[in-house]
Amino acid sequence: MANAYTNSEVWQVCLNRIKEQTSNEEFSRWFEPIQPLSFDGTNLRLKFPTKSHIEHIQKNYMKIFAQAIMQMYGRQTYLHYAIPNSEEKTPISANADMTAITRHVAQTDTANIINPFAIPGVKRLTIDPQLNSKYTFSTHVEGECNRLARSAGMTVALSPGSSPFNPLYIYGGSGLGKTHIAQAIGHEVRERHPELQVLYVSTNKFQAQFQTAFKNGEINDFIRFYQMIDVLIIDDIQELTGKTGTQNAFFNIFNHLQLAGKQIILTSDKPPVELKDIEQRLLTRFKWGLSAQIDIPDYTTKLKIIRSKSEAMGMFLADDVVNYLADSISANIREIEGALLSLKANAQYLNRRISTSLAKDVLKAYVHVSQKEISINRITEIVCEYYEIDEKDFNSTKRTREVAQARQVAMYLAKQHTKLPLAAIGSAIGGRNHATVLHSCKSVTNLIDTDKLLKSQIEELNKLIIKG
Repeated sequence: MANAYTNSEVWQVCLNRIKEQTSNEEFSRWFEPIQPLSFDGTNLRLKFPTKSHIEHIQKNYMKIFAQAIMQMYGRQTYLHYAIPNSEEKTPISANADMTAITRHVAQTDTANIINPFAIPGVKRLTIDPQLNSKYTFSTHVEGECNRLARSAGMTVALSPGSSPFNPLYIYGGSGLGKTHIAQAIGHEVRERHPELQVLYVSTNKFQAQFQTAFKNGEINDFIRFYQMIDVLIIDDIQELTGKTGTQNAFFNIFNHLQLAGKQIILTSDKPPVELKDIEQRLLTRFKWGLSAQIDIPDYTTKLKIIRSKSEAMGMFLADDVVNYLADSISANIREIEGALLSLKANAQYLNRRISTSLAKDVLKAYVHVSQKEISINRITEIVCEYYEIDEKDFNSTKRTREVAQARQVAMYLAKQHTKLPLAAIGSAIGGRNHATVLHSCKSVTNLIDTDKLLKSQIEELNKLIIKG
């Protein structure tokens, strides 16, 4: 498109696109002063008022700035910055600073690049993707708790780097399957796009590699290696907290991959807004794509997980055993896997039949089942039976006084007897949100102080729940 019009006309279209995405004040202050000097089909030379002006654009507006240039001048464009010389007042090259706008790294000589995942004896640069063969989409159990992350992951795998989900930021509590989905994306990309370089690495390993590179004076090689990756999966990005040097290196890698149209996938135990001691420029970039939460599995999904994982282990459990496990194990997938392995070992080596009795013995030793480890499903059953309410009405949108009060009581009891967050409690009890659960708990707490009948009912229900 740049060849069809004069350079100034094309630049004006670029400015118009940027103006649509910024405020009038931002646009007039930071973008109107930029002047186009020349464009030869590949190299675009722009004049900036000062070096600090360039740095501000790079730090705060690089995404929209680069996108506008790519759209109008082409994906292979190199950007040259020029600033007025303080004495001659004429444009000069700013330290020959060139930024490639979206280009593939055409590395012809890879002999001198240090590959932290090198396969011994292989001279040609070969990258082991570091993926676990067990973590694929075919072995992943989908539920409401993970559907957004899984669906976005499949979209990314179809068009890595080209989807709007870049980076794809997957977050949730420990043991909920973030790594499984992230690695499943890697496997799917390798299946669909075998020509792409895929790499999974934990943040702790990335940090260790950075420290080694720093010690050996090989930081540039370290960064160059990661800039060659087409799909980079970084696990537990929250571990970057407080590591300034590693954050700077990752910032350079992130920027290069983003501008080159490569795909970045991050996992964390927190959403970007809750990360501490990480540079703001990185946090801003984490929010560019999609942040997808993985929540605690609901009861139905937990049943599916137990059945799927037990069958993968060669165990076919009776429904009563599956239900008991779902009722007794907290909704942590790692804990479910560990309990199933323990159950299998007890059955295999002690020659015992897999039954509810064996499951009870195993769980006592493995997950420390106590009187307080009670499922929402059990609480719901007890509350419905106590108030003589049909469970279908209980979980419906029905709002009669009796049903509404039973729901509030169940939410209150679930908060008392489980460790689940309010959102998970609401999801399990009629699909309500955390605000509804919070209101219900406060209402019941206030009524207990003034309503002797309700206080007595709560005491009786507590006894029934603890008794199990």
